[in-house]
Amino acid sequence: MSTSKGMNLTLKIWRQKNANAKGQIETYQLSDVSPDSSFLEMLDMLNDKLINEGNSPVAFDHDCREGICGACSLHINGEPHGPGRRITTCQLHMRSFKDGDTIYIEPFRAKAFPVIKDLVVDRESFDRIQHAGGYVSVNTSGNTVDANAIPVDKESADKAFDAATCIGCGACVAACKNASASLFVAAKVSQYALLPQGQIEAKNRVLNMVKQAEEEGFGPCSNTGACEVECPKGISLENIARMNREFFSASLK
Repeated sequence: MSTSKGMNLTLKIWRQKNANAKGQIETYQLSDVSPDSSFLEMLDMLNDKLINEGNSPVAFDHDCREGICGACSLHINGEPHGPGRRITTCQLHMRSFKDGDTIYIEPFRAKAFPVIKDLVVDRESFDRIQHAGGYVSVNTSGNTVDANAIPVDKESADKAFDAATCIGCGACVAACKNASASLFVAAKVSQYALLPQGQIEAKNRVLNMVKQAEEEGFGPCSNTGACEVECPKGISLENIARMNREFFSASLK
């Protein structure tokens, strides 16, 4: 059992009743927070306190709490997923903060990520981009070939796997000054562009996914690299360069 001393914190949290309401930062005091607890456990502790006092709890997104689903997207002290690298909010622990700290907690800010309530944003725009081309739908019609029977060089397979680790959390968008979804789209395009199974639909895939991203209201790539720095899975900017090459090639054809 941990013997760590509990921390006293001042929490500045964005509260917004619904998508049409005018939100504002509200201040809460929370005491005896264990440094060993996760950031989401700290928010659970706050909500228990609010409910016991007869107040409305803070709405925030979460699911797996294992850094896999990407749902726990919060802007903490000006950083997507808070301090630390290659972690999601649910993997952030309170030992990253100090006793007496003031912590600002806000939803991801982007036109394409409208606030639903408090810290919860609507990221269905990512789903629509995925639906525009992030899949393989070629009809094999009785000529199915086992995927393992198709030779793929290790370098391409490794890069495809790295791109496929994207969990679609939206940290890249939140980190970008233009709220660009380029890293997300590039990861999904690269996942297939590097493998033989994705070649047949390659042209339509990149054209349709880039077009959908623009229609959703995401901005252009800023080339500052903030997206790669804040990405919990470390998706490389190299994927954006690959997407641009794929898009240019598809546009010519």
